[in-house]
Amino acid sequence: MADSLLEKFRKGAHKASIQATAFVRDSSTKVASGSRDFVQGFTLPGEAEKAARILESFLANPDLPESALNSIPKPVLQRARGLAIFQVLKAGFVFSGKAGSGLVIARLPDGSWSAPSCIATGGLGWGLQVGADITDFVIVLNSEEAVRAFSMGGNVTIGGHIGASAGPVGTGGSLQASLAHPAPMFSYSKSMGLFAGVSLEGTVLIERKDANREFYGSNIPARDILGGRVPAPEVASKLYEIIENAEGLDETNLPRDSYHPSPPGDVHQVNAGGHMVFDAENP
Repeated sequence: MADSLLEKFRKGAHKASIQATAFVRDSSTKVASGSRDFVQGFTLPGEAEKAARILESFLANPDLPESALNSIPKPVLQRARGLAIFQVLKAGFVFSGKAGSGLVIARLPDGSWSAPSCIATGGLGWGLQVGADITDFVIVLNSEEAVRAFSMGGNVTIGGHIGASAGPVGTGGSLQASLAHPAPMFSYSKSMGLFAGVSLEGTVLIERKDANREFYGSNIPARDILGGRVPAPEVASKLYEIIENAEGLDETNLPRDSYHPSPPGDVHQVNAGGHMVFDAENP
């Protein structure tokens, strides 16, 4: 009797093992396929519209100057040599998958902004994640080296090809300390509309040549797009307008308050409606 029960248990366990293996293999394939569809489904006009919406949430509202206390600082934006703006969807069960898309623009010698070049990211991982999460990212490119990394085509690995650190948030004279010797890139992220601690270390961003070719009508390399050899398209006008308005924000009567990243995991309160600001280096 005992031997019979043991044999049934063994057969049941073996069958469950086969089913689990098939489930994992099938799930990982679906996640990979879904990630590709997520990225490939967006055209440059759609990316420009999405990027404008995302960037606006990170910058101060000109009609509400106090919003600068919980935004990417005006001096950071004014000194930026470029911006990479994208959104990442992460979802899964047992296996997790992520896919994201967006664009990058560069500041030209005359102070204007280049036409946008589409970028994407994606990958698979292992973790006990259930459900989905959408995170918005803005990477401020502080140097010509950072801009060149996106201009060369191919892949850009955050923390690999070029270093990044959590960007400062808010206002105040102490911001000058952060800007005296800034990292090549400042990273910012938001989840559910609030600044969130999401590390970009190891994230790979790739040029979406397909989307660029579809919009611009030929295989124009990213270096030409970001170098100003392509006219800035009308579809990105809202994005340029948002940047211009934020750069012209009047901070005269604002409190001299600011937040700067400190040890990972720290949470800081700023005078901006009680929102919490998290260190973007902390996963």
